[in-house]
Amino acid sequence: MAIYVVMEPPTGGNKAEDATLVRDGFTWLGFLFSPVWLAWHRLWIEAAVTFAVMVVLSVLGETLGLEWAGSGLSLLVSLYIGLEGQGLRISALRRRGWREWGVVEAGRLDDAELRHALEADERTEEQAPMPRIVPDTSQARPAQTGMALGLTHTPGRP
Repeated sequence: MAIYVVMEPPTGGNKAEDATLVRDGFTWLGFLFSPVWLAWHRLWIEAAVTFAVMVVLSVLGETLGLEWAGSGLSLLVSLYIGLEGQGLRISALRRRGWREWGVVEAGRLDDAELRHALEADERTEEQAPMPRIVPDTSQARPAQTGMALGLTHTPGRP
């Protein structure tokens, strides 16, 4: 089962169809084609930085005569995008004003969309406000004073 993060658009559209579901986890396309995958998802700055870092590492590795080191470091950049690419997508959506609705667990994207639609309908029906809980300070325990050794403290005992 995969976990999908549900992001709602900044406009007033609270319909389940307007939401975007982002699968949280490793992305193989992000690993194999890092700058292209980032550009596909409109992460232009991240795509440009990734491309520039990969080019610099490759050129630096060739000029120093360590081709394997430049390739290995470029592979690490790709691995980072594969692991954190979906998180970068979620962060970009947050910067654009999208709100995180919650998470949905499902085997496929279709199932996740269906679960989200059903849960969103349930939440709109029960819009009762949550009661505010205020602690009663008169029932609070008094502060323990004195020195304590060990895991427990018994006040008043030497």
